[in-house]
Amino acid sequence: MTLSVGCHLSISQSGGYEGMGQTACRIGATTFAFFTRNPRGGSARKPDPDDMKRLNTLMEQQGFGKLVAHAPYTLNLCSAKPDVIDFARRAMREDLETLEYLPGMYYNFHPGSHLKQGSEVGCSLIAEGLNEVLVPGQSTKVLLETMAGKGTEVGRTFEELARIIDAVKHDELVGVCLDTCHVNDAGYDIAHDLDGVLEEFDRVIGLDRLCALHLNDSKNPVGAHKDRHECLGKGTLGLGLFEQIVCDERLCKLPMVLETPNDLDGYAQEIAFLRAAAHESSFLQ
Repeated sequence: MTLSVGCHLSISQSGGYEGMGQTACRIGATTFAFFTRNPRGGSARKPDPDDMKRLNTLMEQQGFGKLVAHAPYTLNLCSAKPDVIDFARRAMREDLETLEYLPGMYYNFHPGSHLKQGSEVGCSLIAEGLNEVLVPGQSTKVLLETMAGKGTEVGRTFEELARIIDAVKHDELVGVCLDTCHVNDAGYDIAHDLDGVLEEFDRVIGLDRLCALHLNDSKNPVGAHKDRHECLGKGTLGLGLFEQIVCDERLCKLPMVLETPNDLDGYAQEIAFLRAAAHESSFLQ
């Protein structure tokens, strides 16, 4: 089994879904992330079932892992404004319907910002929204992303994510995507105590809920609550953390998505570095 690692790709810039798969192959990736619609807007691309079928075929041929689709940043299930919540639920429902053309993948989203309503209200609203959009039997699992804790972001602690999951009726359809920059900035010292952070995650949420990783260095010290991504090895986390992650039996088989400030050549270099670091890992044999 090879490491499942990749980066964010653009549907439009790649010329479609199959084009994203071809771009991934060129840079040595075996997974990738893509925005389901304009990341800072509301418009969605009309699905092309034939194009998506061609991507499915390519992924099977090339031994890809699961893809990690990303909801737009504007989606906020716990807004104080009803129209914003309505849009978030409608957009999620539409996205999940489209992703059924890519069966068995992940749909990652930022839980949202409670906008001074309080984290308990925020968690409740997010769970309520998920209960509205999740459909028993859907093939896509929805992933809550760990957040850095800027402003009134929900998801800055494992406890907040657990509170959301506990209130979801079909919790078998919900998992977590752990972002290394975000958890560092939220106050979890992942760079110096990966084992301790994973043990706490397991205690609060359960490692069986951990489905994907965002691999990013951070420009900030632990607990900064700022969310500033950096290229691997150029931030406060250091290359050692990422070498440890790709060789850890609890993590190495999960899809890993780079969100570092890079171009495709830079991503190709980071992917090659991660593959080389994982080469000696017996857990990937």
